[in-house]
Amino acid sequence: MPPSESLPTRRSLLLASALAPLAAPALVRPALAQAAYPDRPVRFIVPFPPGGGTDTWARIAAEGMQPEFGQSIVIENRGGAGGLLGTEYASKVAPDGYQLLFTITTHIQTPVVMRRFPYDPVADFAPIGRLGTTSIVFCVGPKVPATVTSLAEFVRWAQGQDLSLGSYASGSTGHAFALMLAEEAKLKMEHVAYRGETPMLQEMIGGAIHGGFHSMAAAGEMMKAGRIRPLASSGTSRVPSLPNVPTLQELGYSGRFTFSGFSGLLAPARTPQPILDKLTEVFRLAAAKPETHRRLLSIDTIPSYQDPATFKAQIERNLAEWTAIANTLDLRMEG
Repeated sequence: MPPSESLPTRRSLLLASALAPLAAPALVRPALAQAAYPDRPVRFIVPFPPGGGTDTWARIAAEGMQPEFGQSIVIENRGGAGGLLGTEYASKVAPDGYQLLFTITTHIQTPVVMRRFPYDPVADFAPIGRLGTTSIVFCVGPKVPATVTSLAEFVRWAQGQDLSLGSYASGSTGHAFALMLAEEAKLKMEHVAYRGETPMLQEMIGGAIHGGFHSMAAAGEMMKAGRIRPLASSGTSRVPSLPNVPTLQELGYSGRFTFSGFSGLLAPARTPQPILDKLTEVFRLAAAKPETHRRLLSIDTIPSYQDPATFKAQIERNLAEWTAIANTLDLRMEG
């Protein structure tokens, strides 16, 4: 081979060899930085204690999502202040898709009744999807005579008495509905707020309070077993497993009792769009599974998936509706 041809070839080989150590990191770094999401367990922050309706719905959603994720989903209960503490925490976590918020309508209710917003219910979160809707049911416990089996009988019995009605969170739908019931039925009532449905249910069964509004997710089995007595439900239609229990609207109470909320999953704002897209698709698949529907219906929750845009619109609508209700009732966070 002529020298004039071999020299450039040797130089090219030497130059490529010298540059290889410098070029390799540039090729490796992007591959390392773009690991598939998720590559470790994901946490659902639930702003209420274990055992309540929110916790139950979160676990149903998590178990439906895990097969598509290929990673475990851990439930982290951060109860307190009507859901405010856990939600405020969730608004400040790193927006990397590894800590998400599974919540209910208290997401917009609690800051309204506290008259302060440590987080923005709309701007600080990116909705992933709504899981379902459910009515809450007015129940009484053993502190009310066993002969009281209807709301009309309860109202007659309660006239002139000092009632104690509980709620799973101060400023919640249950709190507002208890005030509205006392107002419309002309009853004298003391409100007792609890940190979640489980402690409220225990107190009702123990005879510490007369009654209150409960979700079917947390208290349905107790109702069906007769340990507490369901007298009327919110919403526009009867609870499927309680066909003999009328709605408050049927009984002549106002349309305020038809207010309905949500249970669903949200991510912190500024979460990268590819991660939001992954979460949205996995949540959609989980919400559509027959097993998810079966489990929701077994606790009288109506499967009613909403995509992120529709879910965001409901959150905005509920915020406006709840602000009007709270202002009318002068509903405020207690303690």
